[in-house]
Amino acid sequence: MSGTNQSSISEFLLLGLSRQPQQQHLLFVLFLSMYLATILGNLLIILAVSTDSCLHTPMYFFLSNLSFVDVCFSSTTIPKMLANHILGTQTISFSGCLTQMYFVFMFVDMDNFLLAVMAYDRFVAVCHPLHYTAKMTHQLCALMVAGLWVVANLNVLLHTLLMARLSFCANNAIPHFFCDVTPLLKLSCSNTHLNEVIILSEGALVMITPFLCILASYMHITCAVLRVPSTKGKWKAFSTCGSHLAVVFLFYGTIIAVYFNPLSSHSAEKDTIATVLYTVVTPMLNPFIYSLRNRSLKGALKKVVGRVVFSV
Repeated sequence: MSGTNQSSISEFLLLGLSRQPQQQHLLFVLFLSMYLATILGNLLIILAVSTDSCLHTPMYFFLSNLSFVDVCFSSTTIPKMLANHILGTQTISFSGCLTQMYFVFMFVDMDNFLLAVMAYDRFVAVCHPLHYTAKMTHQLCALMVAGLWVVANLNVLLHTLLMARLSFCANNAIPHFFCDVTPLLKLSCSNTHLNEVIILSEGALVMITPFLCILASYMHITCAVLRVPSTKGKWKAFSTCGSHLAVVFLFYGTIIAVYFNPLSSHSAEKDTIATVLYTVVTPMLNPFIYSLRNRSLKGALKKVVGRVVFSV
C-alpha cells in the first residue's frame, strides 16, 4: 500500500455498548450521570484551587491541571455517545473519527504524565521537605506542564498520521462507543504491522516510563512514612497513598490490557469494558480520591459550594 490514505469509507458506525433497547436506555442514564459527576467534581476542584490563595502551590496546580484534562477527556467521548442515542444515529465521519482518536489519546497521555508529576511532587514534599520550595518552583511547574502538552501532542500526532495512511475498504462498523485504535486497526484492509510495532514500542515507552516513576516515588514515600513514629500518622499516609495507587493501577492496568497486546488476543467485549474504566470511571473518581482526604481542599470546596448556593 502507498503512504496516502486510499480509504473508500467516508464514515464509520459507532455501535455503542449494547444493541438491546432496554440496556441502551439504562446505559444512557448511567453514562449521563457519570459524565455530570465528572464535570461537576473536576470543575469544583478547578474553581477551589483558582479562588483560594492558600491552594496556589505546586500540588494543587498539578491537581487543577489534572481536573481540566479529565473534563476534556470525558467530553471527547461521552457527549458524542449520548447525542447518538438521542438522535438515533451511529455515524461519525472519517475525519471526525481520527480527530476524536487524536484528542482521546492526547488527554490519556496528559493524564499519564500528570499522575507521574504529581507522584514526584509528593516524593519531594515527603522525602526532601527542606528543599521542596527550592526544587518545585512555580516557573518549573509551569514549564513542566507546558512541556508535557508538547510531548503528548507530538506522540499522538505520530499515531494519528500512521492511522490516516491506512485503507478501510469494506466493514465500517466499530463495536465501541468511540473511535479507538484497536477496533480501527482490525477494520483496516492495509498492513497494520508498523502501527502495531509503534504502539508496542514507542507507545509502551510513553506509558510505562511514567508508571515506573510513580511506583518509584511511592516506594520512597512509603519508606519515609515507615520512619514516622506516630501510628496514626502512618495510617493516614498509607490510606491516602493507597487510594491514589488504586486509581493509578486502575488507569494503567486497563490501558496495558487493551493496547499492549497483539491484535489477535483482543475481544471487543473485554476491550470495551476496559476502556470504559479508564475513559469514564477514572476521570470521575479522580476528584473524590484527591480531595476527600485533603482538609485544605475540602475547606476550599465548601467555600465554593457556599458561594454558589448563596448566589442562587
